[in-house]
Amino acid sequence: MKILVTGATGYIGKRLIPLLLNDGHTIVCTVRDKNRAPKHFVNDKNIQIVEVDFLKSDTFNNIPKDIEAAYYLIHSMSNSSTEFHTLEENCAQNFKNYIETTTTKQVIYLSGITNDTKLSKHLLSRKNVENRLASNNYALTTFKAGIIVGSGSSSFEIIRDLVEKLPFMVTPKWLNTKTQPIAIRDVLAFLQRAIGKKELYNKSFDIFGPEILTYKQMLLQFAKIRGLKRRIITVPLMTPKLSSYWLYFVTSTSYKLAASLVNSMGIEIIGKPSNIYQLLKVRPISYREAVENAFVKIEQNSIVSSWKDSFISSALESDLHKHINVPTYGCFTDKKKRTIKNEKYTLEKIWSIGGKNGWYYGTFLWKLRGYLDLLFGGIGLRRGRTHPTELNNGDSLDFWRVIYANKEAKKLLLYAEMKLPGEAWLEFKIEDNVLYQTATFRPQGIAGRLYWYAVTPFHWFVFNGMISRLVNPR
Repeated sequence: MKILVTGATGYIGKRLIPLLLNDGHTIVCTVRDKNRAPKHFVNDKNIQIVEVDFLKSDTFNNIPKDIEAAYYLIHSMSNSSTEFHTLEENCAQNFKNYIETTTTKQVIYLSGITNDTKLSKHLLSRKNVENRLASNNYALTTFKAGIIVGSGSSSFEIIRDLVEKLPFMVTPKWLNTKTQPIAIRDVLAFLQRAIGKKELYNKSFDIFGPEILTYKQMLLQFAKIRGLKRRIITVPLMTPKLSSYWLYFVTSTSYKLAASLVNSMGIEIIGKPSNIYQLLKVRPISYREAVENAFVKIEQNSIVSSWKDSFISSALESDLHKHINVPTYGCFTDKKKRTIKNEKYTLEKIWSIGGKNGWYYGTFLWKLRGYLDLLFGGIGLRRGRTHPTELNNGDSLDFWRVIYANKEAKKLLLYAEMKLPGEAWLEFKIEDNVLYQTATFRPQGIAGRLYWYAVTPFHWFVFNGMISRLVNPR
């Protein structure tokens, strides 16, 4: 079967596509920017990658007409747009308008549980998207999931940050809100097995785990699994804004995502029972098992996807290719070069940079820059990296975003996502046995120029030390 997968570079899409391939399907992936498509997708003969901007209806013509089924996995937790509802509904309407002109028989939409009488604006938007997707030309199957728990999921990583960083927590009252978490493994099973099932056509199902837990209970269970003693006190005094700042400073989430989560966490997410478990033969695992499975993946360095690599965690809201050509006019640069002693060693060091591996020199200054970024509302160094030795276009890397990563071409280009009075790039390139390391900064006004002059002495110290460590095996 030829299947369209939207949101192919997202947390769910990256995990679902290999399962569909294993079932013998051919896949058409929609991406806003082909540069973000994982290399193993690009090189797979059973995957076709097409660029589509869901807000621009003319770009849908890139999608072939002979699609038989489609997954709608597009949604955002961004809190930055005042027209959030309109944008999401426009995306859904554009998708529907085009899919109705194809041979698609079934559309599968992953939403969130929306049974509470009072919904956050994001859950309400997902409900409205479901209404928009309904059609007389194809059958719509909607799965409404509870909190998704898995390696790299936003809920898992936020809980992990809170539990591992804070032995004692004074928390907002929404930690007493009830929810039904579900393992990512089970969400994928529902999505995978729903293809072509006519008994699911034009129906909606809540999918959730076997337990009803409060967020507080989830934190305490997580701590117990990790062998940590934690004490939590909830207070009614934290406003939504204060709660958002609490999440922002303690966890690796961005402020806009923290605000969105706080807005949703006061809503009970309790599913309505149905026969979907019997129809698709899925037996959801417990929250404890979901957490334990996530840590198995982490310990094996086999995290397939992470919310941190999506633009939800990003300050970068435009396409990657717009930043791939590093400017020269009106820019400041710091250029370093060194002769390489062992090319394999240097490439491995470059591809392992950041995260727990650090930046090899001036660690204190890198951390200080991260703390300053947090104070000014940036993302700091908290995101780390998804894999310790692999990098792909679009990955987050501390407070950088990977714009171009090609090990065969021996080039890595990063774009800065920290708070800056300008734009910054950091490039590593090997040519003729020489490593070229170039930091480029395009200032905005006088503030940008003053910033560059202020940090230049630190750049000389840090960048000299870093390039030396990259070429000298110790």
